[in-house]
Amino acid sequence: MLAQRLMWIAWPAFLVAGVIEVLVFTVVDPQDLQWFGHPLAMSREGVYTLAFFVFWVLAMASSALTTLLAMSPFEVNRCPLPVNARPESCPKEGGC
Repeated sequence: MLAQRLMWIAWPAFLVAGVIEVLVFTVVDPQDLQWFGHPLAMSREGVYTLAFFVFWVLAMASSALTTLLAMSPFEVNRCPLPVNARPESCPKEGGC
């Protein structure tokens, strides 16, 4: 189930990062970018790569938040321990 959720997060984020990369760099030339008033000391390919991973991480954060908010109350509140090993504060009904 965890691997499936990770794919729900990573794959759409990958596609969105690719689209954002294309949209941003059709308008912006990486050689014109500056960091605190100084030109970036990176090649165009380096800027493209770094920007893609930044876009990907931001899109994954958005997808992860959506996945978290889509969880049912049962999934959020269930105790991961077996019934006989649960502390008193863990509900006795349900399982993993």
